Amino acid sequence: MQTEDLIVADKVMDVRSIGCSVKHGLIIRTWLELPVGDCFILLNDHDPAPLRSRFAAQWPDTFTWEYLVNISGEARVKITKLNPLSQSAEPVAAACGGR
Repeated sequence: MQTEDLIVADKVMDVRSIGCSVKHGLIIRTWLELPVGDCFILLNDHDPAPLRSRFAAQWPDTFTWEYLVNISGEARVKITKLNPLSQSAEPVAAACGGR
């Protein structure tokens, strides 16, 4: 799956229909490919808090994570790349919050 196909004109990356076994890797790869200063809005069916923790641990001070909507059944998070990465990173498949 190409990450550019997931982000539509309004910069929304809708991952609700993507299986959890690949979802985190796609989101991370999309963010890694962003130019500094650019962003996308992640649309998910649950709060991606575990993914935020992963970003914070692996790439501190390189992103912002802004909840636009966080209700049962829908989470929209604006993720912005603030700084270049000091280390290379490969997306790793991971489960989504026990799903």
